[in-house]
Amino acid sequence: MRVRSRRAQERTPGKGEDAPRDFDGARVTAETPLDGRWLVRGKDGRLTAYARNEDGLLRWTEERPGGPGWEGPEFFPVPALTHLGLAQGADGYVHFVGRRVRDGADGTQRVDLVHAIQYQTGRPVTAWRTLGNPYKDGDERAARIGPPAAGVARSGRVHAFVRNANGGMMMRREGTNGKWEAWKDLKGTLGKETMAVMVTEAGRFELLVPGTDKAMRWAQSEPGAPFLKGDNLNVRIAGGAVTVLETASDRTTYYWTDAAAGTLVANRLDTDSPPITIGDTPAEGPVAALRAELDDYDCTVLAHRVRDGRVLLAACGTENEAGGLWWAATGERTAAPPALALDGLGRVVLAVIGERGGLYVSRQNSEPGLALGPALRV
Repeated sequence: MRVRSRRAQERTPGKGEDAPRDFDGARVTAETPLDGRWLVRGKDGRLTAYARNEDGLLRWTEERPGGPGWEGPEFFPVPALTHLGLAQGADGYVHFVGRRVRDGADGTQRVDLVHAIQYQTGRPVTAWRTLGNPYKDGDERAARIGPPAAGVARSGRVHAFVRNANGGMMMRREGTNGKWEAWKDLKGTLGKETMAVMVTEAGRFELLVPGTDKAMRWAQSEPGAPFLKGDNLNVRIAGGAVTVLETASDRTTYYWTDAAAGTLVANRLDTDSPPITIGDTPAEGPVAALRAELDDYDCTVLAHRVRDGRVLLAACGTENEAGGLWWAATGERTAAPPALALDGLGRVVLAVIGERGGLYVSRQNSEPGLALGPALRV
């Protein structure tokens, strides 16, 4: 698949404005990207990009479907967060789940998870409500829980997942009555910080959690069924960074860097096919993955950051990674994983947080194949 991208262009600063611009003195840094798919499309067709700094959440919103204008960044204070991720439901609602560390009255640190919702594109974010901690107050293990990840069932019920003190997985979810159920122990051990959560079009959850020299997997047999733990996978995932994409009806493909070989691989775990090498340059962080129609073909678009900060982009026929991918440098540099989405006109959009802060967006143009216009700072 032909892939091309033009160089980034900086927006001209206004009078008294430095380039790049900070927001209220707080720079968007690579140390604090949102976890998961941080560029999403709302029910009205507008894209929204999210990042965070040490003081809270930052949000950029398209002015109209397909752009090119954007509003933001808007700032939503969320003090004491160490991690923040998001998940979007079929209803378009965006759910934020974060890990918070605060000083208790007795001088010890209190760690809990918090949840908030954005109901519509560009609308305010609700109040942040605590989801508690799998461990009781005073239990020293409470401070050792990892960053959370979330998924949203087709019914709209939010599921929050977190690594416990021993590397096993805990889950808390909304009940059918809207109230949150108690924490459930999914078992497991020695899991790392990151994980991949997928809700298929059929409504099934899948969960893949990397470990030191293995990966753990849970799945539902059907929507609403119990989470069943499968056999551990004997794989070493570099940096614990794994991405999942539904590439056929109720079938998923996982992408990660093989720690032993240093190569990017595609894995369809429900088939007997071996991993497929898709790139010889390791990804620094998770790969961005997207299905899109290119030249009337169902294609998978992939983007990842390499060690020098460049972003590489490639495309192939969906589930035809074995046919080969040609990775092209986009010209953008970042210290954080890139993001991909389809805009309201069906065009591929690549977004990155610049090395010095700020959101840069490049959009597919009308040329054949996957050709991106210049990345503009918004």
